[in-house]
Amino acid sequence: MNIRKARLTDIETMFDIRTSVVENYQSREEIAELGITPESVAQMLQTDCGAWIAEIDGKPVGFSIANATEKTILGLFVLPSFEGCGAGRALMEKTEDWLFSQGIAEIWLLTGNDSKLRAYGFYLHLGWNPVGVISDGEMAGEMKFVKRKLVV
Repeated sequence: MNIRKARLTDIETMFDIRTSVVENYQSREEIAELGITPESVAQMLQTDCGAWIAEIDGKPVGFSIANATEKTILGLFVLPSFEGCGAGRALMEKTEDWLFSQGIAEIWLLTGNDSKLRAYGFYLHLGWNPVGVISDGEMAGEMKFVKRKLVV
C-alpha cells in the first residue's frame, strides 16, 4: 500500500470514492448542497488543507482530508471493496501526523452518533475519544471525537 499526498488531478477520484461508500452515503448533489464541490476542494487543497490518497497496486482505494486551521479531519473514505485492508488506518495515521506536525495539540472530527457504525468503532479503536453530540447547526446530532498529541 502506498499513501501519497493528493494532487488537484485526484479530485474526481476523491468524489468517486466518497460517493461509493455504503455507510454515511451522500450523492454528489447532497455533497454540493453542503458547499463541497470539485472547485471548493481545489481551493481547500491550495490553502490550509492537506489530503492523501491510499493506493493498492497503483489503484486509488481511499482518501483523507484535513483542515489545519480548523484542527479537524474533514473526511476519511475507503472504497467498500477495500474496507478492512488497512487503508483507513494508514490514511488516519498520515492525517493525524500531519495535523500534529502543524503544532496542533488537539484535533477533532465528527461522525454519526451511533456506536454500531463502523466509523464510530474505528475511531474508538484508534484512540479517539467521543466528547459529546453537536447540538445545533447543520452538523447537529453528530458525535464529536477528539485526540490529543502524545507527548513523549
